[in-house]
Amino acid sequence: MQSNEIRRQFIDFFREKEHTFVKSASVVPLDDPTLLFTNAGMNQFKDIFLGKGERSYKRAVNSQKCIRVSGKHNDLEEVGHDTYHHTFFEMLGNWSFGDYYKREAIAWAWELLTEVWKLPKERLYATVFGGHDADGLEADTEAEKLWKEVTDIDPGHVLRFGKEDNFWEMGASGPCGPCSEIHIDLTPDLSGRELVNAGVPQVIEIWNLVFIQYNRDTQGRLSPLPARHVDTGAGFERIVAVLQNKSSNYDTDVFSPLLTAIGDMTGVSYEKSPEQIAYRVIADHVRMLSFSIADGGMPSNEGRGYVMRRILRRAARYGRKLNFSQPFLYKLVPVLAAQMGEAYPELRERQDHIVKIIKSEEEQFNRTLDRGLDIFAKIEAGLRQRGEKTVPGEEVFKLYDTYGFPVDLTRVIAGEKGLEIDMPGFEKAMAAQRERARASAKFNAEEVQSDAWVVLSTGEDSRFIGYDTTAAETEISRYLVKEDAILVRLKETPFYAEAGGQVGDTGLIRGKDFELRVTDTQKQGEAIIHHCVPLAGFKPAEAAVSARVTDDARRRTIKNHTATHLLQAALQQVLGDHVHQAGSLVDPERLRFDFTHFEKIEERQLREVERIVNGEIQKNTPLDIRRKKFDEAKNEGAMALFGEKYGDVVRTVRIGDFSYELCGGTHVRATGEIGLFLITQESSIASGVRRIEAVTGPAALELAQQARAALQKSGQLLNTAPEEVAAKIETVLEEKRRLEKELKESRSQQLLANLDGILKEAEQKNGHAVITHTLKDVEMNALKDLGDRLRQKAPDSVGLIAATNGDKLAFMVFVGDQLLDKYKAGDLVREVARAAGGGGGGRPHLATAGARDVAKMDEALKRFRELI
Repeated sequence: MQSNEIRRQFIDFFREKEHTFVKSASVVPLDDPTLLFTNAGMNQFKDIFLGKGERSYKRAVNSQKCIRVSGKHNDLEEVGHDTYHHTFFEMLGNWSFGDYYKREAIAWAWELLTEVWKLPKERLYATVFGGHDADGLEADTEAEKLWKEVTDIDPGHVLRFGKEDNFWEMGASGPCGPCSEIHIDLTPDLSGRELVNAGVPQVIEIWNLVFIQYNRDTQGRLSPLPARHVDTGAGFERIVAVLQNKSSNYDTDVFSPLLTAIGDMTGVSYEKSPEQIAYRVIADHVRMLSFSIADGGMPSNEGRGYVMRRILRRAARYGRKLNFSQPFLYKLVPVLAAQMGEAYPELRERQDHIVKIIKSEEEQFNRTLDRGLDIFAKIEAGLRQRGEKTVPGEEVFKLYDTYGFPVDLTRVIAGEKGLEIDMPGFEKAMAAQRERARASAKFNAEEVQSDAWVVLSTGEDSRFIGYDTTAAETEISRYLVKEDAILVRLKETPFYAEAGGQVGDTGLIRGKDFELRVTDTQKQGEAIIHHCVPLAGFKPAEAAVSARVTDDARRRTIKNHTATHLLQAALQQVLGDHVHQAGSLVDPERLRFDFTHFEKIEERQLREVERIVNGEIQKNTPLDIRRKKFDEAKNEGAMALFGEKYGDVVRTVRIGDFSYELCGGTHVRATGEIGLFLITQESSIASGVRRIEAVTGPAALELAQQARAALQKSGQLLNTAPEEVAAKIETVLEEKRRLEKELKESRSQQLLANLDGILKEAEQKNGHAVITHTLKDVEMNALKDLGDRLRQKAPDSVGLIAATNGDKLAFMVFVGDQLLDKYKAGDLVREVARAAGGGGGGRPHLATAGARDVAKMDEALKRFRELI
């Protein structure tokens, strides 16, 4: 039975049991920054188990795409080395949300396994929870009895195990309950009873039935849930291996198309290759990368993007074992799409996108790998010379920090060389870097907690009221006088503290006998700190002050901030859903938006982004800003910034149906207030990360007016209409190129016409002619032509022609055929150029070099004469 049929049978079986088929959730949970990847089928139903969500159905079935490469499920180093660990896998599952419970779950699992799939009953074992005294939990005798009552399993095959194996918990607190696992005995003589839960491949778990019936509070106490749920998970790849009678998941048709394709590329089949581990690693990792990219993931240097980059580089590294020196992983994507595209259409729909990203990453890593391997070879040579076998942590850190080498890749390479790496030393170097980063912060915790703060009023402070106002009558709660500034904390403040890319507000704080200019506002923990310089003394006799934000700067900043929301939504429309914020800067002058994307954006795409953003501005859509529970906002599709820590209650910013984000910044009331949006620059700042800079409002209008003025002036200078300036410039440039070509040809002809004059300057030395000659404003190609002609006319000569070209020197050395056994032009020109601080080389009969110090022309000529 083929794997696609097995998946379909599972889903159809439970559909017949009145389950609703629910499409697999994205394997990249872009709306949940707390989770790197979807790692279990229950992730998309977590809100139901927590009592915070509902569905229109009580029963569900699906096959969930999962990735496990971090946390307690981090089995990356095992992938490829055994038969069943994978970074990407599918989890078949059926759920009951307060509907059926243990009886039906057990009966239906047994029915599917033994009656539909015909697995031998004598090979199946069921485990149940054996109780836990510390939690006051008794054994799950209910499940134990049901196994013997509703199935015909051998009663001796129902086994009790402890909390570690048979009690499921969502986390340190929350829903939990006993589980019942189904294991299959694959030993030839059915001797696997003692191997259940022993972690051996001869007896493996194939299905886990979780019965969620308790809630654990933050104190660790358990209480019954008002509604009980069923959450089951069956590892698809393991089920397929069992049904296809294979001892390894990699021998099934889940992996065979990829392994066959790799064999076709290497010319050696998987079965006959001595590097089968490399085949398995590559096949597994291409699956993980393809699905994660299809669902919006992008390789990068942070968060899940860094995990993806590590996986890709690990696969590429194993490719070197198969002699792949050029990108090859991307060629496997169409094979996977053809195999699994019916079950997961996103693979086919985004195939070209996946191919482009993987190929681009491979190309970059090949350059990185070659450079890194050279560095590692030098490190290894030093270790061998000293008789050591441990790569110092500082060197491991340098490979990671400077050359982008993941630590696990360095460990693999070191292991292949019989070396170890100094992980404590690496971690120490990492800690030192983090400490340097902390030390460079504008404000630090020690400063905030300093005893030098003068307290003017007690109680809570730093309450931000600036969403609704830019001025307030408030009080100074405390201040700290420093050499270069005065730090102030207010009871309530209208000043926005820098966060989320938006710069801190500036303005004024006025007291009875003093005035402070606020140059920056920062946040340290919960404290909002105003960085001030005194304008008129500073001897506060009382706490009362007036605080006012610089209105113009705030207005321009909020235009830019709201524009970033519009920009991100427009980029996703034009480039794809993989676009997500990777950093930003919003200040009064401009906005800068960094985002995930793998290639340069075409000019037509930039124009389309501008058109969409300005279209939304013209609609003058009111912003709907609300505070709501994080889970509620996430379920509504609000976009969160990956890696950002959010509380239970978040602030959401919705712009019609166009944009919906979590954001704590300040914004315009309606998009029309932005006025105008213009992109000023687009560039690359890192692999897979692009940057757009833009201006809005008055700054955008000023830019447009400047551009129009420049265009009109250009038209006047070119004596043409503004709309024809580009064509006119092209005509002028073409004429310029033609004249430059004619000039070069003319100069070359003049040089060649002076051949006899140059030859007459020759000196006789050591029985042959020696020529030295200087020229002005001559390019290298003309010098080469001259050298060839001189060699032909004087085969018994050696010469140096030195020329100035602006502030640079050019040297050409030629050697006639009769002197090639005595001189080498390349050796001579290198020495000549070195005398002038330059370098170069070439062939024995003619070579060139350059230098930047025109003043050393004479020294170069002198050096040439010394060499002859």
